[in-house]
Amino acid sequence: MSRARISIDRNFTIGEVPRRLFGSFVEHMGRCVYTGIYEPGHPEADEQGYRRDVLKLVQELGATVVRYPGGNFVSGYNWEDGVGPVEQRPVRLDGAWHTVESNAFGLHEFVDWSRKAGVEIMEAINLGTRGVDAARELVEYANHPGGTYLSDLRAKNGHKDPFNIKLWCLGNELDGPWQTGHKTADEYGRLAQEAGRAMRYVDPDLELVACGSSGSGMPTFGAWEQTVLGHAYDEVDYVSLHAYYQEEEGDAESFLASAVDMDYFIESVVATADAVRARGKHKKFINLSFDEWNVWYQRGLNTEDQPEAVARAGWREHPRVIEDKYNVTDAVVVGTLLNSLLRHGDRVTIANQAQLVNVIAPIMTEENGPAWRQTIFHPFARMAALARGQILRTAVDSDKYETTRFGGADLVDVSATWDEENGKVALFLANRGLEEAADVEVGLGGFEAGRILRAEVLQVPAGKDRFAINSQADGEQVGLVPLQDVKAVGSELRLSLPALSWAVIEVEVSKG
Repeated sequence: MSRARISIDRNFTIGEVPRRLFGSFVEHMGRCVYTGIYEPGHPEADEQGYRRDVLKLVQELGATVVRYPGGNFVSGYNWEDGVGPVEQRPVRLDGAWHTVESNAFGLHEFVDWSRKAGVEIMEAINLGTRGVDAARELVEYANHPGGTYLSDLRAKNGHKDPFNIKLWCLGNELDGPWQTGHKTADEYGRLAQEAGRAMRYVDPDLELVACGSSGSGMPTFGAWEQTVLGHAYDEVDYVSLHAYYQEEEGDAESFLASAVDMDYFIESVVATADAVRARGKHKKFINLSFDEWNVWYQRGLNTEDQPEAVARAGWREHPRVIEDKYNVTDAVVVGTLLNSLLRHGDRVTIANQAQLVNVIAPIMTEENGPAWRQTIFHPFARMAALARGQILRTAVDSDKYETTRFGGADLVDVSATWDEENGKVALFLANRGLEEAADVEVGLGGFEAGRILRAEVLQVPAGKDRFAINSQADGEQVGLVPLQDVKAVGSELRLSLPALSWAVIEVEVSKG
């Protein structure tokens, strides 16, 4: 039995929980759009072709903001292809994912879908093959009230009222050699600066996200952020981060410690942004948009549903691409990544799990078939629902273990929030131990514990192992079940976390 002592205090908070932390991502990739959120003719399709079963699961997931339309796709995308009468839209080749894009789904369709889903739009512009002119014209088309060619064209195409999209990504992963229109840091920094300025000439109330490096392992990492922000600091509000994790060669211990790397990544980008701020004598702070993150099994790009195998099969519409099937271990890791994001919620104020449906996603569908929740759905949905109010600082004294990739890691990982208005503390905990349960004590400084309002755990189902998944064939066998024997005594909670588990505890509190 391992052990952990966690201390929180109502006087030690990090900041307000940023609601945009619980974002997602819809890219024209694989089956995310077509047969994912949009499938005319499906038994669950509404009058516009949106799958009602998927909309219901998106609302249950609690996604707050959705990035669109990419991703790598956006770096070769002409936004004009996705507006106007569908029958007149051009069919294009998408080089990013080697697919045929029908453009049956575009900006108007996404705006209508987002309103039904109840999510904010985070629109990405093409700074790979296009630039300043297309960027400012898209803002005018989307946001200007009327009386100009582009705003009147929007009205002609079915939306008289402006879309009022306020959150925009200035391109995608442009330090990556795989990216259409790949650029140096100086090239991109100047382009982002000029595009951002031109977009704000049209709509001064925009929030703009500059591309950070495509990952902390990139040779450009650090220097890229410094150079780009050196050019565009005054024009942007956020810099982006992207990270994907996977279990490699059976090294579950390192995989379960992935949030250690995420912590390092976040803190490194914060330090770089703040160094540029100091050097340039800027007054504002640049916050972070972690607008791609997830578990992604990049097993080799030439296998199964990976992009190179899809490319060899020839040009097709919405083939199956990276449709990872997530197990119990993956769900626990996703829970710890959410903990990392929440612990840094004073600076990471936007985050988007990539992607929403079918493509490395919490929601899966079959064409003309059902939709269901993957294992990773559950930590996201519970945290999106219960993380309210103030983020509490956590002091953790936990047994540790050593990992090959990330060094030492706590066996018990945690984040916590305090909803003062409703008198609730929520704790989100993971036990990274593969074999042993963990006894956990939580000191509630400044609080008196009342009723336990919720105690749930995601763990290995009885008779299964850590590789158990949810699927059309197996059903939803992995989910949240009651966590027994959580005790509240005065200013302390006591509980036991099963081996390899993620749990949520919600407790009624009063000020002690």
